[in-house]
Amino acid sequence: MSLFAALRLPREILFGKGQRHALPTVAGRFGRRALVCTDERFAGTAVFAEIVKSLQAASIEVLVHDRVLPDVPRDSVSICVDEAEKFRPEMVLGIGGGSCLDFAKCADLLLSHGGTLQEYYGEFKVPGPTLPLIAVPTTAGTGSEVTPVAVISDPDRTLKVGISSPYLIAAVALCDPELTMTCPPALTAIAGADALTHAIEAFTAKRRGEDPSLAQQHVFIGKTALTDHFALLAIELLGRSLEKACTDGTDADARADVMMGALAAGCAFGTAGTAAAHAVQYPAGALTHTAHGLGVATMMPYVMTYNSRVVAAEMAEIGAALGLEAKGRSAEEMADATIGEIRRLFTAIGITPTLADLGLPADKLDWTADQALGIDRLIKNNPRPFDVTAMRRLVQAAHDGDLAACAM
Repeated sequence: MSLFAALRLPREILFGKGQRHALPTVAGRFGRRALVCTDERFAGTAVFAEIVKSLQAASIEVLVHDRVLPDVPRDSVSICVDEAEKFRPEMVLGIGGGSCLDFAKCADLLLSHGGTLQEYYGEFKVPGPTLPLIAVPTTAGTGSEVTPVAVISDPDRTLKVGISSPYLIAAVALCDPELTMTCPPALTAIAGADALTHAIEAFTAKRRGEDPSLAQQHVFIGKTALTDHFALLAIELLGRSLEKACTDGTDADARADVMMGALAAGCAFGTAGTAAAHAVQYPAGALTHTAHGLGVATMMPYVMTYNSRVVAAEMAEIGAALGLEAKGRSAEEMADATIGEIRRLFTAIGITPTLADLGLPADKLDWTADQALGIDRLIKNNPRPFDVTAMRRLVQAAHDGDLAACAM
């Protein structure tokens, strides 16, 4: 296969200790009125007060919406938009975790194009450019600061729903690892495991070929040479520092590695997409009301085992990025060692090992499998195909903790 790559990213990515102090200068290039979307917790911090003050000192008028809720309830976005329309913002700033960034994308979309969020569900439904968006993450996990997707909760649907469009990509991703220093160990673990799952699924995603229409018809197009580069960088950084960041949140180097890992994973899956671990998490998460990152990480070793027979070479590369010794091992042996290392790492940081431990009822396993199989944009990205029997076997194995059953 000849060399092929595709990548969609912000026009500017700023990363490093203290980069938040550049925000007034960056924002000033886009105008003088900024809508800032964040949550109540971060809005009450001294750091947020400092950020707002610095924007105002740069003659940027600020309207703060500090009522972002987890998982972005659909109707909460329209409340913000109604408040902001008279303010006529020239830019939108999302500051906080993944929900804050996704909320900012959705508010920006409605301010720019009107209508309701339901009109934009799916891929390529956004008709054109939006107001400039500056994404400032305070957690290290979702990668939303660089991705073309926003995920929301719709009360009329059981599962979360996504809006995917290159027009949702932030103009600027401003990533300051100092903003993650107060992130508690459990959230650090769940967010970091989410990022590692993004990277692994992007790197092992199906390679779809070189059709010139591929990237024009699909937001997520499978693995390419450039997404592979970012995925391996993410795996290396998270593999060496996620456990450290969970153990000692004051370790500035580990925090920087984890935030850069989440950023790089976002750069990878924002074009490559994710696969079966995410497909199962959507229905499982809807039933158990557990954190997204926890659910996808719980599924990851089982999905890796299922896929290993067709992506053993990629699994070996993942193992090498994690620091495993490859000498004298076949690709299949390295794949097994890689899955073992992911299980060890996730256990060490407190990731739930089975769907049963997440609280998924045994009588909902077939429903979960059937729903997962129906999420075509994710299932078609998985390197090993699924049918109903295979998906039900995977979900059952993940519920029971039977890793061997996934290899069938």
